[in-house]
Amino acid sequence: MASRTDASPAPRISVVLSDVDGTLVTTDKRLTSRTLDAVRRLRARGIGFTITSSRPPFGVRMLVEPLGLDLPLATFNGGVMLRPDLSILEAHHVPPAQVPPLIDALHAHGLDVFAHRVGDWFVERRSAPYVEREAATLARDPEVVPDLRTVEGIFKLVGVSDDEAAMAACEVALHAAVADAASVVRSQAYFLDVTHPCANKGAAIVRLAGDLGVPLAQFATLGDQPVDVGMFERSGVSIAMGNASKDVQRRATFVTTSNDEDGFANAVEHFILADDPATSSSTRP
Repeated sequence: MASRTDASPAPRISVVLSDVDGTLVTTDKRLTSRTLDAVRRLRARGIGFTITSSRPPFGVRMLVEPLGLDLPLATFNGGVMLRPDLSILEAHHVPPAQVPPLIDALHAHGLDVFAHRVGDWFVERRSAPYVEREAATLARDPEVVPDLRTVEGIFKLVGVSDDEAAMAACEVALHAAVADAASVVRSQAYFLDVTHPCANKGAAIVRLAGDLGVPLAQFATLGDQPVDVGMFERSGVSIAMGNASKDVQRRATFVTTSNDEDGFANAVEHFILADDPATSSSTRP
């Protein structure tokens, strides 16, 4: 683990906001015992904890109880802000008129497409890449429809492909086509998320800070993908995972170990609770 900043004192942290996939959970989607213990120790120090995720609301419900979430949380990259009981605080769906041309653009670059609503999700091919993995992650099977352009009330479109060149070309093309009319960003190397322009993690942390009355400088954020950089840029401390790309790591204050090496717990110990007697035997990298 390393820092890209000087040795000046870190700001006081009042709230920790963490991404989920690739950050808080392991590759096989587990919350480790060290992660759960790190969250408990944050609360014992009076530091709040919550999550922000590209997942839909139903895709985070299995995390609420084990993490003891008691602050608002963000799903769909901030497109739907939730209370701890998962009731909706604020919601922004993709403007309906934009949905058909966005789907056409994703298809034109050879990407499969997922379409998400608050309570369900849709695909055109059950055999498309990552459908089974996403179904396991969300604990819900998709509905197969012949044409996603007919689905109403979409909060997130996802372009899906293992073709890095196609993903990169589509991302550039969509940015040029939609400008500020939508948010287009990678949530995973193989997922290109398209959401309402207010549905991004930078906007989500601003909304959360306002709701809680906590200055942005007192937030610590953790993430691993380009979609997380927006909250990195607004928080007092940002921590990139060891599995993040070099570009994402360069945008963070600190870099921890990977999500499969208890990177979240290590970040809490070394960069947030470094003066905690319970972690005083740890060596700060």
